[in-house]
Amino acid sequence: MAHTDRTPAIRQAIEASLDTAGQSSAGFTAKPLAGLPSWFDVTGLAAASVGAACAEISALVNPNASQEDTQIDPRLASLWFGMSIKPIGWELPPVWDAIAGLYATSDGWIRLHTNAPHHKQAALEVLACEPEREAVAVAVREWRAEALENAIVERGGCAAEQRSIEAWNSHPQGKAVNAEPLVAWSERGRVESFAVDPAAPLRGLRVLDLTRVLAGPVATRFLAAFGANVLRIDPPGWSEANIVPDVSLGKRCATLDLANEEDRHQFLSLLRDADVLVHGYRPDALERLGLGSVARTRINPGLVDIALCAYGWTGPWRHRRGYDSLVQMSAGIAHLGMLRSDDKQPTPLPVQALDHATGYLMAAAAIRALRIRNDRGRALAARLSLARTAALLIETLQDDWPAPLAAATAPDFSESTEVTDWGPAQRLRFPARFAQVKPDWKIPAHELHSHSANWESP
Repeated sequence: MAHTDRTPAIRQAIEASLDTAGQSSAGFTAKPLAGLPSWFDVTGLAAASVGAACAEISALVNPNASQEDTQIDPRLASLWFGMSIKPIGWELPPVWDAIAGLYATSDGWIRLHTNAPHHKQAALEVLACEPEREAVAVAVREWRAEALENAIVERGGCAAEQRSIEAWNSHPQGKAVNAEPLVAWSERGRVESFAVDPAAPLRGLRVLDLTRVLAGPVATRFLAAFGANVLRIDPPGWSEANIVPDVSLGKRCATLDLANEEDRHQFLSLLRDADVLVHGYRPDALERLGLGSVARTRINPGLVDIALCAYGWTGPWRHRRGYDSLVQMSAGIAHLGMLRSDDKQPTPLPVQALDHATGYLMAAAAIRALRIRNDRGRALAARLSLARTAALLIETLQDDWPAPLAAATAPDFSESTEVTDWGPAQRLRFPARFAQVKPDWKIPAHELHSHSANWESP
């Protein structure tokens, strides 16, 4: 069957949410084509979210830009929802920990997310078994799915029971997040305008990145492509080797321990001088560090503040840890895929689409806020969540299975070689063509904790 292109509907929803900030979009053009294999229009979501961020860049460079000034290749946008990097002579680390994934319970299914060592430890403590997949599977079968989910979450781990879309929509958290806007705006204060360089429209702007796997790093990678000075801060010892080669492109990555007085002082200095803060901590985490919204406004009233969480900003799960794969289970996406495919286990999306789409929406929100800074001297904040993006994707449910999207081939990659910390590599070609600007990452991908925690030093 022919692919049902839902891009216009997704695009309309995204533009409406961005327009609540009081500024219109330049728009973009995208030709419909075959899509990623899913009962949801993942390719439409990819084209619309990438297109939204790119349209904001066009409008920042030229306030009179039209949708013809930004052309999106939906196929390349879809491929960027996977890995954008192609190693030459080396291999990317495994994406998942050995025991992460789907398990049958006594009454259904659950997904365990164990990539972080402390999340893995929490799951193993609850299950009281050896850290081997077969042992975990035996232990999980003794539990009811909801009881195990609750036990692991209470221990500080990450897990999600498989729910149907209907069950999620009637769940208190589903009701809460479905009632939230896709992008929730608020005003912070007044701020001076900045000069826009058409060749690198974000040049001179300082972006403080407090995000990890995966939406936030996608957002700041996009901002870095157009000249932003992105400084990522991680706590000591943090590692996410499986995706760092893909998302550290264009950034400098430093280390600060906010429990250490000297490091905290340095962080406050960085925050005071930042133009944009992108953070993915759970809603209560920065509050506990004394860096909640009120404190951030006091420290830097003109800051563009872009915040991300997993399960939404209201409702009983607003403080819950979560990842794309878990939200897919909770919100009914994996269950619907299983039913439509007549599969025997949950069927997730072919890519981490909630992460990637939310990342590009975060970038779009940041640039929209910067446009309003220049036009009106206002500083804005925006909040987004993976679960609210899931609600948008669920609206794209289609009756047909798309024709297969072709895999990445040699012409899809840049001819230039990126010299990363792991070895040479190539990048997928950027999925947009602009009338006036070209993306250009000045810094190749590198290990975390590689740079000094200041704005100027290498």
